[in-house]
Amino acid sequence: MIILGIDTSCDDTSIAVLDDTKVLSNVVSSQVSLHSRFGGVVPEIASRKHVELIDRIYEEALGEAGLALRDIEAVAVTQGPGLVGSLLVGLCFSKGLVLGTGKPFVGVNHLEAHAMSIFLEREVEFPFLSLIVSGGHSVILLFSKPGQFRMIGTTRDDAVGEAFDKIAKYLNLGYPGGKIIEDLAREGRADYVAFPRPMEDERNYDFSFSGLKTAFINHVKKHGISDGTRSHILASFQEAACDVLSRKTVRAAKDLGINRLVIGGGVASNGRLREVLRERCTAEGVAVFFPSVRFCTDNAAMVAVTACFHVRQNLFSGLDMKAFSRMKWS
Repeated sequence: MIILGIDTSCDDTSIAVLDDTKVLSNVVSSQVSLHSRFGGVVPEIASRKHVELIDRIYEEALGEAGLALRDIEAVAVTQGPGLVGSLLVGLCFSKGLVLGTGKPFVGVNHLEAHAMSIFLEREVEFPFLSLIVSGGHSVILLFSKPGQFRMIGTTRDDAVGEAFDKIAKYLNLGYPGGKIIEDLAREGRADYVAFPRPMEDERNYDFSFSGLKTAFINHVKKHGISDGTRSHILASFQEAACDVLSRKTVRAAKDLGINRLVIGGGVASNGRLREVLRERCTAEGVAVFFPSVRFCTDNAAMVAVTACFHVRQNLFSGLDMKAFSRMKWS
């Protein structure tokens, strides 16, 4: 089935065309240059830019795929969670396509799409556990089948990507902070500062990164930071975050008897996190799967591939579908 996917959940405008799980096109327009001077995404600016770009991105996606709207068999769009103003742009655009053509409509959960992005490159057997880590989310999900998942653990405060961005902003390193910190930390000693591992010993699977962020800031205020120590301090901060994420996620997999772990979200592109998870999963007999870096950040291909699985199960949406900003876990 030929599926058109649309994602405007945050600050990337993306439209993709898939033939089942095969990517025919995946056009992504980033707004990083617009938001970098603010040190983070400004929702009003993001939504207005989506409005400006979405027609062109749509034409590019169809052009790269070598197809026309008449060839599309279903339309999929990110419903949430995300920035409501941004989500509404994609939602209204997709509803227009569906209203004008009568094509099947599929609303996609953004977190599910990050987990399902692995299917763009390989098959993974259900059930599996998924760690989704980004600027807005740090959550462990248990997938029993496509479209059916539940939350096992989540952050109590900051998402891990948010903590990275806030540290980068505090040090005036630039935005987005995750990649900048990873690059600087590569030259540092991860054992230079013994930063805390928040909630590491609690028997739940939740995270907390606000305290780790505060510990970093307090260390810098007390001891200072220089060109000679910066990479070491950042490496220690990154190691603490990766250690907690990997330890609690793998423990959840073992406790639940799940031996497959899928990683997704923008922070899943972090090289050190991948190394730590691979090491821990190998030691515990858990198979771990990472999407390519280009599919870690927000993109419409992951929306379309998720919709592909929904269509197979006759899971469709109506034109009354609404955007939502936050997950409501039952």
